[in-house]
Amino acid sequence: MEEIYFDHAATTPMLEEVIKAMKPFYNQVFANPASSHLQGQKAASALEDARESVADFIGAKKAEEIVFTSGGTEADNLALKGAAMASSKKGKHIITSQIEHHAVLKSCEYLEKHLGFEITYLDVNQNGFVDPAELKEAVREDTVLISIMLANNEIGTIQPIKELASVARENNILFHTDAVQAAGQLKIDVNDLGVDLLSISAHKFNGPKGIGALFVRKGVELIPQVSGGSQERKRRAGTANPAAAVGMARAAEIALKNLKKKSNDLIKLQDYFISQLFSTFDNIKLNGPDSEKRLPANVNIAFKDLDAESILFNLTLNDIAAATGSACASGSLSVSHVLKAINLEKEYLKGAIRFSLGRGNTKEEIDYVVEKLKEIIDRLNSLK
Repeated sequence: MEEIYFDHAATTPMLEEVIKAMKPFYNQVFANPASSHLQGQKAASALEDARESVADFIGAKKAEEIVFTSGGTEADNLALKGAAMASSKKGKHIITSQIEHHAVLKSCEYLEKHLGFEITYLDVNQNGFVDPAELKEAVREDTVLISIMLANNEIGTIQPIKELASVARENNILFHTDAVQAAGQLKIDVNDLGVDLLSISAHKFNGPKGIGALFVRKGVELIPQVSGGSQERKRRAGTANPAAAVGMARAAEIALKNLKKKSNDLIKLQDYFISQLFSTFDNIKLNGPDSEKRLPANVNIAFKDLDAESILFNLTLNDIAAATGSACASGSLSVSHVLKAINLEKEYLKGAIRFSLGRGNTKEEIDYVVEKLKEIIDRLNSLK
């Protein structure tokens, strides 16, 4: 069988329609959108049309609430640091969870170390959920920002963001959610969720790498984290990238149109994959919640008393792409902070593999992966 790609949580392939939409902006409509001449105006018009499409994708009512960034990491940094700095006269306390993406955790660490903020890291239960009651208890008079991810990138947990955001709103606190993994898999409506800030990245839903967006609700103040020109309404300096913005917009339009079918198809594949794994293997655990409150593409499975790196190496030899956790933490031999936070048993802690499904994956591929996985696990067990 040809190469099998079960790592869509790390990145997704660009659609041909997206590539086609981007091409003219490399050598035809290539002018700087900040230029006042006709060619610049054409590029600026395309940029603003793209902003409208991205706003529609997440239910934002105003296109000017969309700030284009270089990706999800920059969007998280701008949200956390920008909002915290702008609110520092009111207070210097931030609440987040122990299982956030490193873009959020490292931003919090920066604010704590360099700007004197205090950070409360909420515990999660064994399925990775934040308890809204615990969030309420953590709120203080000087709390200025809460950041809880919409869906976890490692174990797929979909947080009750609407309920969590209401806690923030009741206390006049800004609420940010990292929706990078959720975008393209779940229906997102920033107004229904009640969030003030929301991060997404195009390459997670079959768009180009190198571009993301931050939703900033009208009236929310941010301190820019990149100094320079007045692009993005003075919130993010630097020459705009119309080609990438157009690509992101086209990917968003396609994702929104096909969202229900894609989600249903992925759930069927996910359920089949999980059932095949549990009918084939003993001593395995599914990390994260059941499928109803789990991203439809995510299957994070832990093998007892085995090393995930060894499993992954052998999968790679069989042309199967998977991961041991977040791609942004690849190369690190430390145990996943997410698995630690859910108190996964010690004997399973180092044996977790994340499979993430996407466009083009089939049941036949799943059967092949399970077959090869059985050969690998049997061989590794025999060597113990």
